[in-house]
Amino acid sequence: MTTKLRVWERGLAVDVPDQPGMTMYLWFYEWNMFGAFRAGEHTSGRRDFPKETDADRSAGRITSPDLRLEMNAEPDGARLRLTAINATERAWPTVAGIIPCFAPGDFGVPEPRPNARFVDDGHTRTYYLGRDGLALLQQREIHLNCALRSEVDRHARGGRFVWSEKWPTSDRDAVGGLIVRESVNGDWVTAIAWERYLSAQGHNPWKCMHLAIQLGPLRPAETITVRGRIYLFRGSKEECLHRYREEFGDYV
Repeated sequence: MTTKLRVWERGLAVDVPDQPGMTMYLWFYEWNMFGAFRAGEHTSGRRDFPKETDADRSAGRITSPDLRLEMNAEPDGARLRLTAINATERAWPTVAGIIPCFAPGDFGVPEPRPNARFVDDGHTRTYYLGRDGLALLQQREIHLNCALRSEVDRHARGGRFVWSEKWPTSDRDAVGGLIVRESVNGDWVTAIAWERYLSAQGHNPWKCMHLAIQLGPLRPAETITVRGRIYLFRGSKEECLHRYREEFGDYV
């Protein structure tokens, strides 16, 4: 059964119609990194964009003058297409990016109510793509794109970043733009993927997964388009990795 999309207060959500409560929420977006949209190493993102879905809930959009996210429902999740424009007068560096928040549950106001089937309080069912395949995302460490690690490190001051207190930098880098989570019973899987990525991180207060999207380098008035994917289906993490590799290959 194809998923259905809907608007929520901070972005777009993906529902599985025959599975009540089986919803994944994409908060678009929470953070800017290394000068994307706003000057600074790590600044707050925005979520006050116009959001809409088609009448049949098969497609949705988030739009602004300098950013557009298109989402299309699929039987196993949703396809994503992000277009960003550098409307600033600054050239964005190679490591410029943004961080959407991808999370399970009913994120209503004032308090989020997590989907019990995908909560990972023990940090034993969430994975990033490491050098030896899927590896546990065990703490709140940030796993940087291995191909961008040296470039990111050049921005550190004394080996630290302004976000190091909450997201310590791991010495285990990511080799692909994918974060996967198994359900409690192991019968369902969900994931977020982007073809251009900066880092993988998770286990924040909203039980979320943070896969940062790499948008740089980008000159003033230049545009970039990045493909992404939400996976949500009955299956295993290995099947999810297989589908990811079929669509995106390995980004190293």
